[in-house]
Amino acid sequence: MATKEKAEAERLKRQDEDVKRAPEQTGGKALKPQEAAKAEAERPPRERRRHKLWISTYLLALVALAALLYAVRLKFFDFADAYRPPVLRAVYGAMAVVVVLGAARLVDALLIDPLTDAASRYNLHRVLRLAAGVAITLIVVSVLFANWYTAAVSFGVLSLVVGLAVQTPFTSLLGWVYILVRAPYRVGDRIRIGEATGDVIDVGYLDTTLWEFGGQYLSTDHPSGRVIRFPNSHVLSNAVYNYSWPLFPYIWNEVTFQVAYNSDLEFVAGVMREVAEEEIGKAMRERIGVYRELLAQTPVDELQVREHPAVVFRVNQNTWIDATVRYLVEPREAGRVKTRLIQKMLARLNAEPDRVGFPKDNMR
Repeated sequence: MATKEKAEAERLKRQDEDVKRAPEQTGGKALKPQEAAKAEAERPPRERRRHKLWISTYLLALVALAALLYAVRLKFFDFADAYRPPVLRAVYGAMAVVVVLGAARLVDALLIDPLTDAASRYNLHRVLRLAAGVAITLIVVSVLFANWYTAAVSFGVLSLVVGLAVQTPFTSLLGWVYILVRAPYRVGDRIRIGEATGDVIDVGYLDTTLWEFGGQYLSTDHPSGRVIRFPNSHVLSNAVYNYSWPLFPYIWNEVTFQVAYNSDLEFVAGVMREVAEEEIGKAMRERIGVYRELLAQTPVDELQVREHPAVVFRVNQNTWIDATVRYLVEPREAGRVKTRLIQKMLARLNAEPDRVGFPKDNMR
């Protein structure tokens, strides 16, 4: 068992970027395994057809521009000499733009789309679009300004004027680069940053969009229906809490009951442990095995990490005892698991009124 857990931990460490987590694009509701496999199987042929169509279009456009360039250079059209150079520059620029778009499409088809990790594909698509956009911008500037010195001076003056105005967007762009390099979160992750909590559905160049869960109108982790958008610059100055860390995408959760001082605390603890063990015991033991292997490679003390649900008691200020069971669960399953545990625990505890005392209705 230990060998299996160690092998699993090593596999996760080696394949940190290849941990397969489908982006939760709506409300944190993931595709079923069969649906995800079907969608993944249908995606490559559809993408290949789309890439072939675009590459063919670019080739045709390049051939047409080459023919136009040939006609202009051989003076098939009666252009005045003053207009011929700008027309030639425009044709050259258009050809360069088509080449950039075609190269980006080839990189997309050959290097990015074959990746199996959806979040990596998403990030690389964004980087590729940005690189292509910068290249096309430079081409357009070179076409519009024949004299690069004049263009550089003009651009410098313009930059000086608008520098302060674009300071925040530029910081957000740096935040986007930080998100790509350090990966504090990716599309599909469930995070909390500042006052915002939600599932990441988009990471743009300037801002990040979350599908909120919980919020001011809900007491549970259910999607609220609201969308949160914040500048990427927030990641440079705020702590990011990621509930979907690829190596260990689980969280600790608790269920608490208030019981009387004269209750049979040993019986209460036994019932709560048994119910939690029946509901999530096997899955929790597997997760803890991986967790321990990961912690063994860090300075963190692992002695307090238990592989079974644990029950603790605390004195409540309202003259009751708080009985709490702590367990491990997937973030998006936390609410459903807690509901099942509460229902089953209450059914067993209420069946023994002589051994378990609860607060009375008229004393709440």
